[in-house]
Amino acid sequence: MKKDIAIIGGSIGGVMAALTAAKLGKKVVLTEETDWIGGQLTSQAVPPDEHRWIESFGCTKTYREFRNRIRDYYRQNYPLENDMDLLNPGNCWVSRIGHEPRAALQILYDLLQPYLSNGQITLLLEMKPISAEVSGDQIKSVTLKNQVTQQKMTLEAEYFLDATELGDLLPLTGAEYVIGAEAKADTGEKHALEHADPLDVQPITHVFALDYVEGEDHTIAKPEMYDFWRTYEPAFLEGHAILSEFMPDAEQGGVRYIPIFSKPDQLGLWEYRRIVDKTFFTEGFYEGDISLINWPQNDYVLGSIIDVPEDVRERRLEEAKQLSLSLLYWLQTEAPKEGGGQGYPGFRLRPDITGTTDGLAKAPYIRESRRIKAQYTVVEEDISCELRGEKGIKRLADSVGIGSYAMDLHPTTVNQRTFYAKSYPFEIPLGSFIPVRLSNLIPSCKNIGSTQLTNGSFRLHPVEWNIGEAAGALAAFALEHNKTPRNIYEDSELIKTYQDTLVELGVELHWPEDLEII
Repeated sequence: MKKDIAIIGGSIGGVMAALTAAKLGKKVVLTEETDWIGGQLTSQAVPPDEHRWIESFGCTKTYREFRNRIRDYYRQNYPLENDMDLLNPGNCWVSRIGHEPRAALQILYDLLQPYLSNGQITLLLEMKPISAEVSGDQIKSVTLKNQVTQQKMTLEAEYFLDATELGDLLPLTGAEYVIGAEAKADTGEKHALEHADPLDVQPITHVFALDYVEGEDHTIAKPEMYDFWRTYEPAFLEGHAILSEFMPDAEQGGVRYIPIFSKPDQLGLWEYRRIVDKTFFTEGFYEGDISLINWPQNDYVLGSIIDVPEDVRERRLEEAKQLSLSLLYWLQTEAPKEGGGQGYPGFRLRPDITGTTDGLAKAPYIRESRRIKAQYTVVEEDISCELRGEKGIKRLADSVGIGSYAMDLHPTTVNQRTFYAKSYPFEIPLGSFIPVRLSNLIPSCKNIGSTQLTNGSFRLHPVEWNIGEAAGALAAFALEHNKTPRNIYEDSELIKTYQDTLVELGVELHWPEDLEII
């Protein structure tokens, strides 16, 4: 199959790259390893993490449309009793719009459907990249294997966009990349490690869906690794077991207690990523609230799944599932109850919510990817409030979008270190999309030119969405002008023309000059 643009990976970035390139008139093939597009929002079961200005500005036009459509989806299809302008169906406290993965999946398909219908986008599900043909500095083709039939397919294109969750095209194409923790000498960052460690990455988390039906017993069979996880005390919990009501306090340091359910004076874990608050709907419509369990308690910290032998990778993926199931079993049987006693057997797995047979998400939540070695790499000093001081937001002549989130690293897989630092709202540089060598590869996800520290800010939903739009537009613009992305990056006039295209698409390039940050 031959198209103008081949997008490998149906992540948030991949979907938006495909939509944007199709809007600009290009023929696109979009592939995805699972049977759900949408990555974090869907197959990984993680509702949006966003900045505090998101309801007014600070995202692309299509991301705002997505959020509005999610809210309208609930208004049109659910018996709401507690509607409001800024509807948050889960009434959760980590996200302003906690919603079901299937709702996001439906909206993403609605956005793509016109271009699926007219043939500008060809969607191939359950397809995993396995090899690539490269000539000099140009990718000629990528071969994929169907995960069900085992049949292979080769894609040819002018441009290849890597929108996989782990940057899987990078090693297949011989692209130069970085993974894990860099050394201070490599990045110049104040808080980088003294010695690089490519295996020291942020943990994966195998999210699962639960509802809570008080008075019923839905206790699962004891997981095989329960005894191990029940007694495992990671270094970052300072003597507490991972299966407990304690979690690392990355912002203040040390450990903090969070109850299972919220109290009048303290937020709880259950409401953290709740996606259905039953009180928002007609009385009796839901038996109980529904929550997605993505807590520090099921962050898998025993090793990386990137650039390790396949048997090690498979074992660690299974251990991550075992940790999540062990957390559930602990909640059902041993978690301390308010007022005395142990266990909440009313917690019930909801496989219908995740689209699986076991109630676990289709894929683990990925926080950290391989990252290209780029013409420009975003470093800590570009966005850190501490290090930039009164200089404030770094304004970029080559900005392709904006974002805002703290540099937030969950406990890593070798040093088990956490890191949290406030960052200024940031602008996304075009230079971070341009590989140091390959001419027709464009990163479209968490794999742009960033460091481990700045990836902690760039990995969130609205930023990845923006990255995908910018990548799709970049490939289309390069084809339209018969220029490579590097040609565009090296020509200030071409950058401005490309930015005009982004603005027409509804991409915000700069934060307001009068933005009140404190």
